[in-house]
Amino acid sequence: MAKNLLEQLREMTVVVADTGDIQAIETFKPRDATTNPSLITAAAQMPQYQGIVDDTLKGARATLGKSASAAEVANLAFERLAVSFGHKILEVIPGRVSTEVDARLSYDTEASIAVGRELIKMYEEQGVSRERVLIKIASTWEGIQAAAVLEKEGIHCNLTLLFGMHQAIACAENGITLISPFVGRILDWYKKDTGRDSYAPAEDPGVLSVTDVYNYYKKFGYKTEVMGASFRNIGEITELAGCDLLTIAPALLGELQATEGELVRKLDPQKAANAPIEKITMDKATFDRMHAENRMASEKLSEGIEGFTKALETLEKLLEDRLAVLEG
Repeated sequence: MAKNLLEQLREMTVVVADTGDIQAIETFKPRDATTNPSLITAAAQMPQYQGIVDDTLKGARATLGKSASAAEVANLAFERLAVSFGHKILEVIPGRVSTEVDARLSYDTEASIAVGRELIKMYEEQGVSRERVLIKIASTWEGIQAAAVLEKEGIHCNLTLLFGMHQAIACAENGITLISPFVGRILDWYKKDTGRDSYAPAEDPGVLSVTDVYNYYKKFGYKTEVMGASFRNIGEITELAGCDLLTIAPALLGELQATEGELVRKLDPQKAANAPIEKITMDKATFDRMHAENRMASEKLSEGIEGFTKALETLEKLLEDRLAVLEG
């Protein structure tokens, strides 16, 4: 019997679910799962997860006491809510879950370190090993330095909002566990910048970017894993078959599962080892120069941080409103 594309993809790439919806994760049975503020906000508004939200709010109120304002309770609750969803997700997957540091701290190394430690502490208090958690931090220079400190403490990190080779190299040289280059958002930028309606999957700028990063890592023996993220269509996914991991939204997982045909491996470490690639030594000056020269990476990183910040603000408002209902 012919295998569908999802079954074939699993044979060469670790499939990760890009969602906070636990029911969707149960349906597709990925090894790992990733969340972000937008996904947690969406999940928190689903009726089936109202109990998780309410329990988290009650716990935050109990911790802070009656004198704390609704805003203070909501601020504590949103961090705990991400861990609560992460804990529930880990009950249905065998691997790891990614939980994000507050995007508003993306340029603050020390604050990001503190929140990363606090998130791991919350997981461990619920009986979850730190080996099963990836702390997600934006791929700013400051975020990468924070992740480097956490990695040395045995806290594994997933560097997100990654759009350029300079970010990828800095992550690898700092011993980061995993990176999440954003395929679809790169495509979005190029479509807007060039006025083109579409790109063939093999010419997709997001696909080409992740392919370059994968080949660079394998060429020079870096241990950092590459997890393509933010897909717009299954063509982008099939062009990256063979990547270490791919994190995929439920709708596209369903499309892959419903599609038959031969899936050809496109990324291969042996091919990468023989590729003519020049090594780049990365320091802050080089990082800053390459970032300034890469208009797409500069714009998409800023836009991504802004988007996650807005999602957090939406979630905090949602939590404040729910707290008001709970407390009459």
